[in-house]
Amino acid sequence: MNVHIAEAKRILVANDRGGYTVPTERLYPFQWNWDSAFVAMGFALYDTDRAYRELERLAEGQWADGMIPHIVFHQKSDTYFPGPNVWRTSHTIQTSGITQPPVFAIALKKLHDAAGDKARSLPLYEAALRWHRWWYAARDPEGTGLVALLHPWESGSDNSPAWDVALARVPTTTDTPVLRKDTGHVNASMRPRDEDYSRFIHLVDNYAACGWNPEAQWQKAPFKVAEIQTTAILLKAGQELEALARELGRTEDVAEIAAFNEKTRKAILAQWRPALSRFVSRDLVSGQDIEAPTQAGFIPLLSLDLERSITDALVAEMSVWSRGLKVAFPTTKPGFTGWEPKRYWRGPSWAIINWLLIDGLQRNGRPEFAEQLRKSTISAIETEGFAEYFDPTTGEGCGGLSFSWTAAAYMWLVKPRSNCSGE
Repeated sequence: MNVHIAEAKRILVANDRGGYTVPTERLYPFQWNWDSAFVAMGFALYDTDRAYRELERLAEGQWADGMIPHIVFHQKSDTYFPGPNVWRTSHTIQTSGITQPPVFAIALKKLHDAAGDKARSLPLYEAALRWHRWWYAARDPEGTGLVALLHPWESGSDNSPAWDVALARVPTTTDTPVLRKDTGHVNASMRPRDEDYSRFIHLVDNYAACGWNPEAQWQKAPFKVAEIQTTAILLKAGQELEALARELGRTEDVAEIAAFNEKTRKAILAQWRPALSRFVSRDLVSGQDIEAPTQAGFIPLLSLDLERSITDALVAEMSVWSRGLKVAFPTTKPGFTGWEPKRYWRGPSWAIINWLLIDGLQRNGRPEFAEQLRKSTISAIETEGFAEYFDPTTGEGCGGLSFSWTAAAYMWLVKPRSNCSGE
């Protein structure tokens, strides 16, 4: 066995906490939503029972309205802030009050393809569909086809320069003392600044005061972004849900899911900006495009069959961003004022983002660039280990170490033509 695959499996065992996997010890001691979906795809390669269990444990945190939160607090830990006492939610199992990109259905389709266990897939399909409906009801109440985020953490790209303008309007005052734990585990130069963290907690306080009611949150949200990365992942999830509905005999759901998908497909295409050679998010408070150059602008490759001219423009722009870097693909354009190659989501390269981009490049007929990106990611991991992310200028592994989703991504990426959709 490839020694690195053996190490990847060892990391997943070490981070197992009883049917669910923490991202890494101490820094992230609970079950995170999109982390677990990527991890389940890793398990699907060699242990489908454990892969199902990962998704089942995540679904335990699903709310009555359909939302699957971004953190499920299965066990207590004092190494992370904000904990359950800050979120003040009322779910049976303690959870956070916000969500994360819906990779869940993508992982379920991969797992069902591998295992074909309808009895275990069906309840998870139903959970995924309820969450899908929640996205459109709670985060697109006006029916635009683009779903909105009410907190930067919901993007998964927590500290991205994409939020700088919108987040600057959020006060730094909080009802909750900000007692950061992350900078005790990781160098502060790699983490969000204190000012940004205060804004993050202000938003948590604001929505907790709404009792986490989606309608009240929508009305009170000082941060509201129709986000292109999350919407593109939602469309991919919808495409997988539509396929699963047919495979699982849920034909009555197909038309509903297909209608969601078509509306969102058109909405994403309307966010293409030829002058920027990428797609853009929209700040719903100001009504303005968010033009900060981040990886989000390329994620629609994952879920759209694009015209050749658009694909060519995207790949040309990605090539410019990658030029001269030790590790592609950066999450912020090098040279941009918000570019910080070591700081969380402000420039580093992430294996899971590359995984999504590789899938999208293959889907849109650009296997040569996908292969460059795959080799760059594999080389970084084999050189530096299973770090949370990598400094694209030096290749240094940064953030948390022995990271679960990096391990899962590696196992897929070492397979020829590996991707999230099973093509």
